[in-house]
Amino acid sequence: MLRIGIVGCGKIADSHAAQIQRIGGCELAGVCDAEPIMAQQLAERFAVSAWHTELDEFLDAVRPDVVHVTTPPQSHLPIGLRCLEAGAHLLVEKPFALDAADTRALLDAATRAGLKVTVGHDGQFSPVAREMRRLVREGYLGGPPVHMDSYWCYELSDPTYARALLADRHHWARRLPGGLPHNIISHGISKIAEFIREDSPQVLAHGFVSPFLRDLGATDMVDELRVIVAEERGATAYFTFSTQMRPSLHQFTIFGQRNGIAIDEDKRTVIRLGEGLKSYAEHFVQPLLFARQYVGNAIRNVRRFARSQFHMDDGKYHLFRAFYEAVENGLPVPIAYREIVLTSHIMDQIFAHVAAGRSRYAGEDERQDPVRA
Repeated sequence: MLRIGIVGCGKIADSHAAQIQRIGGCELAGVCDAEPIMAQQLAERFAVSAWHTELDEFLDAVRPDVVHVTTPPQSHLPIGLRCLEAGAHLLVEKPFALDAADTRALLDAATRAGLKVTVGHDGQFSPVAREMRRLVREGYLGGPPVHMDSYWCYELSDPTYARALLADRHHWARRLPGGLPHNIISHGISKIAEFIREDSPQVLAHGFVSPFLRDLGATDMVDELRVIVAEERGATAYFTFSTQMRPSLHQFTIFGQRNGIAIDEDKRTVIRLGEGLKSYAEHFVQPLLFARQYVGNAIRNVRRFARSQFHMDDGKYHLFRAFYEAVENGLPVPIAYREIVLTSHIMDQIFAHVAAGRSRYAGEDERQDPVRA
């Protein structure tokens, strides 16, 4: 029986606790948070016998086999290192660390200790992502990926919520190197990183503040990103992060030499993009074939719902279960360390490009407006 602990009892910890308790062969043995009320309430909601406010006390008393680190990213490295010292395997919420250097430091420490680590990229284990991966593995693309499109949006259109976030200049999300996107985009970037073969692909990024946030006076918070990722001689990818585009998408499309695959996390659809017909039938037959696929996806989703298999956090369940099996049986971790590092590396490059671009534009504005300068 694996003993599981959670460090960090904020909102995301509830979804972790719920999925942990769905998995057989493990128990949620204790939780920890610096705020007593947070730790106590999480323990009460999920009938956990032990809650603590000090990390060392938690590790000594609970002696967890696996610790889920669900604190703000700034604390992931020191908390992760302390848990590894105590002999615990780690599941670290996204983003894994503040940058690629911290990511490597934590993974290297785990390797030296003979312990396993993974990251909370549960979007990689949703039903549609697992089906896409199966198709790729079976050769549906017809070869290596040629191009990818990844969209990962975030709803920030409610003025009340936006003002609550933006009013606190010390909010941990605002203090991340990449600001708000830093806490969100690893889901979409990791989908690209899974299929990029080079360790240091070229990255070009443009970031800007939406008119919506400008109207609220939040001119310092980038909430729109447009990114190109390119191998030296291979695959390319586009990544889009937006708080304003509608519909708000969580989609990924991968194109090979013969076919492509498009997945939609919100609608839970997997669409095979095959070669078109070489006649006017393309205009009539292909829409029917796409309609058939969408109907098939709908039927599958209804069946899963009827069997009580339709869970909003299904990706977390499958990621957690795969990680626990890796810990217990000495299997490979569900997300390769190389992918974790590459995701962090691409994010570092994105934020460096965005910062440089904003500095350049600021300089141009000052030259055009000497009074303000």
